[in-house]
Amino acid sequence: MTAILLDGAAIARQVYSQLEQRVAALNNQGVRPGLAAVEVGGNPASLVYIRNKVRACAAAGLHSEVHEFTADCPESVLLAALDKLNRNPLVHGIIVQLPLPRGLEAGRIVQSIAIEKDVDGFGWRNLGALIAGHPLFVPGTPLGVMTMLDHAGIAIEGRNAVVVGRSTVVGKPMALLLIARGATVTVCNSKTVDLGDFTRRADILVVAAGRAGLVTGDMVKPGAVVIDVGINRRADGKLVGDVAFESVRAKASYLTPVPGGVGPMTVAMLIANTVSAAERSIAATRPASATR
Repeated sequence: MTAILLDGAAIARQVYSQLEQRVAALNNQGVRPGLAAVEVGGNPASLVYIRNKVRACAAAGLHSEVHEFTADCPESVLLAALDKLNRNPLVHGIIVQLPLPRGLEAGRIVQSIAIEKDVDGFGWRNLGALIAGHPLFVPGTPLGVMTMLDHAGIAIEGRNAVVVGRSTVVGKPMALLLIARGATVTVCNSKTVDLGDFTRRADILVVAAGRAGLVTGDMVKPGAVVIDVGINRRADGKLVGDVAFESVRAKASYLTPVPGGVGPMTVAMLIANTVSAAERSIAATRPASATR
């Protein structure tokens, strides 16, 4: 068996194509969806990620702006800038690029983003609403994974799913989305004893632990769907995932490559969330008589 590769870049292009009409409809109402990115400290990797998001915004017809701060920026200055963006009607989505430099409390900073502009879905109110099944925004990576599964026609209900990784960015919301779709879900992490005992039971295996080559072919059930969320840079500069690609490809039915798998979908979902935020902003400003 050789796994079918799930081409995240190709699926993302379809997402952008589907957004074109929605963006055009907003433009006809005098609204151009706007995304503001906040970067602190000039981290080279963060700057690359932000450039990718800015390019995606331009391609999708969105307004974007980047606010850069030095690593020694006082937290009060950063919070004031976010408050200003919260009140800016031209900005519908706000993201803070993580990680932040030492001395800045990421939790407090991210929570200061207004819930209706929290397009990364990292705010506690959005994450809490996800448990109840009613978030305004779902974090882009797990939402992108679900979109990829649906695009490939992969059944979720009644399947055994294992998520390796427990972060609030990927692992936990990923598990909640799978639960909501009727999967039986087990959450593991890189420290799980006998991890293979769990992963070999998975019909759907999502690996987001941040450890290169953590899951090998002998840890995968034949015919499983394997989603590799990890992005790790080796000493030679090559990007690899959390999955040992070649050995897993020989066992799985579907597999995401790294790069080119989940990454493009994460950005596409961020753009989609920003468009949704712009649409909600129009609904929120309509006179009551116009909605009857």
